Amino acid sequence: MVTDLVCKMEIDEKAAGYSLIYEGEKYFFCSEGCLEEFKRRPLDYLRPDDPRAE
Repeated sequence: MVTDLVCKMEIDEKAAGYSLIYEGEKYFFCSEGCLEEFKRRPLDYLRPDDPRAE
């Protein structure tokens, strides 16, 4: 199981319909909406406490 970085839902990476490789890491998403949101602002989800992410 992995956690969707956008909505925090736990999903099975083997059954996940949406994934993306970003900077060499593979991330899984529960829906196209979460995938698209991550693509718009990846640093907000990877380093939410980083002031440069805003």
